[in-house]
Amino acid sequence: MTVVQRKAMLKAEGFFPHKKNAKGTSIIYSRKHPSAKFVRVVVDSGIDSKTNKIVGKVGVKLCFVNRTKSWREITTEIFTTNAALDKTIKAQEAAEKFVKTCKHCKAKKFKAKSGNVVCANACWTNWGGKKKAANTTKKTAQNIGPRELRDQARQKKSATTQKKKSQRVTPKRQRTYPLNKRVENSSQKKAQKFAAEILPGDLVTIQEIIAGKMTQDFTGSVLGIVQETQDHGYVKVHWSANTTEVEDYMLPSSNCYYMGNAIDYRLKVLSRPVEYAKVR
Repeated sequence: MTVVQRKAMLKAEGFFPHKKNAKGTSIIYSRKHPSAKFVRVVVDSGIDSKTNKIVGKVGVKLCFVNRTKSWREITTEIFTTNAALDKTIKAQEAAEKFVKTCKHCKAKKFKAKSGNVVCANACWTNWGGKKKAANTTKKTAQNIGPRELRDQARQKKSATTQKKKSQRVTPKRQRTYPLNKRVENSSQKKAQKFAAEILPGDLVTIQEIIAGKMTQDFTGSVLGIVQETQDHGYVKVHWSANTTEVEDYMLPSSNCYYMGNAIDYRLKVLSRPVEYAKVR
């Protein structure tokens, strides 16, 4: 099979070439997983980008795009022939169901260079500092002498007494806090979900979203037609035009987006009036 035929085969399967390959000179193709969020099917075409000649077999693997837009390999790359490429792609897509998921942030897990299977979002860094501080305090308490322990006990008792006195001064009828106030932390605010009704046949473009606000409209630069929608929110779009620097893998494939500080993209329907609403 020639280079032209191999490229045509990948294009027919819905794959788009990447501009760069950080690990070699062969051309890398990818597309979104048909059902799993933030998962991409990645194909090493085996075609050298400099000589445009076939230098190896086709390799297929799955990658998870984490919060920082970094790609993490979640399945082992399988090399195959041109004839078996379609079967290998389907087998890798099915293997996504068997990849372990982080119980904290629900991201996929991958095998790090250390050999450990860890969260692709590295969510342990959010609470690792508190755990370390607690361990340090414990070690310090074990090393101090009896006099220091007595001093600490007196200081603690004195602080407790002062606190009780200050509480007595405040009248019982005086309320110093709001009643039934619900406090939302930053993680809850980030989890706010907004969705819109996207239908097959809609003419769409994209909008850039930061912290829930639209910061850039790509009308006239990005254009696509919705081909298929599913109950869980997945939207399949045929993108016919993209003259921006937004990579194909960053184009939205869902009828919703989440409010957060990171840059995100959402679909904008051009053929009819559609508004996004908060999902409760």
